[in-house]
Amino acid sequence: MPRDPKSETLHLRGARSFVAGRFETAAREAFDDGWTPEEADARELQTSVTVERARSIVSHNDSPDVGFTQSINPYRGCEHGCIYCYARPSHAYLELSPGLDFETRLFAKTNAAELLRAELARPGYAPSPIAIGANTDCYQPIERKYRITREVLEVLAETDHPCTLVTKSALVERDLDLLGPMAKKNLVKVFVSIGTLDRELARKLEPRAASPQRRLDVLRNLSKAGIPCGVMVAALIPALNDKTMEHVLEAAAEAGAQEAAYVVMRLPNELKTLFREWLQEHYPQRAEHVMSIVQQMRGGRDNDPRFGTRMSGTGTFAGLLEKRFELACRRFNLNGHGSGRKAPALDCSRFHPPSPSGQGRLF
Repeated sequence: MPRDPKSETLHLRGARSFVAGRFETAAREAFDDGWTPEEADARELQTSVTVERARSIVSHNDSPDVGFTQSINPYRGCEHGCIYCYARPSHAYLELSPGLDFETRLFAKTNAAELLRAELARPGYAPSPIAIGANTDCYQPIERKYRITREVLEVLAETDHPCTLVTKSALVERDLDLLGPMAKKNLVKVFVSIGTLDRELARKLEPRAASPQRRLDVLRNLSKAGIPCGVMVAALIPALNDKTMEHVLEAAAEAGAQEAAYVVMRLPNELKTLFREWLQEHYPQRAEHVMSIVQQMRGGRDNDPRFGTRMSGTGTFAGLLEKRFELACRRFNLNGHGSGRKAPALDCSRFHPPSPSGQGRLF
């Protein structure tokens, strides 16, 4: 039998197929005509990166569901391959698959720092904390080569501009030399995303992200460096990882996290098909039960896009998650409860426009 490179590497990816994007004009569908075996999809699974010269880099939003109004995403697509990633459907705008294309065909915005410098120098610019990596992980593996997140942080550090970061990667430790001094000025917070401590489940959900235990090490190292840090318990999936939410919060608090938040899995657009494929392959006996609870939390549908409920869900199960989270934060002294200390709001008063030369201030 000939060697099939795709079948050998598919277990290292999250999505199980190249599901068609909603804007594609043609769709592929397997069909058994009874004559020949079904042909495997021969498209490559090797990661490729396209350099993108972005026209703008700071995105603005007025959503009541997120704690920021400005964000920067250095990359499109994410090699971590998290099956539940709500950003997957954005690849459809590029006429690429939100499935395997999302985690193999990546785009690097190499002029991000240049655009950011121009934005911060704009007359009348009013600073507010910038969330880095709100859509895809700003420390995904290709950051080692492209260093775009590093360059963005250098501009923010030079101008004393506050920012927040969310990541599943240990690569954030590379930038402690920038984050430490920024933290002393109350300019940065880092959240580490940990949805479960179960290594086997995490490898299936997030095949190319750091292990949960390594992410706890990241929290320890951030805390030791004096950088305010927290844990994002995400994405919570009913009947899969929700039962261990308290274990994650306890371990994160012990590792030095001061704050915590959680997000219930969302299934917009093509993501609902991708997640069902993943469930059928990895947990076929549990698939119906998982989706039943998902729909209970989403008003009978796979997804509820409404502001105010899309991050947490509705109904009895969602209410129970909220109560469990609140009690666990009190128990483990997170978010200012008990003896815990919640980091203050980031300081926007220090901001100054970048120098024309880009060398920063000497004094």
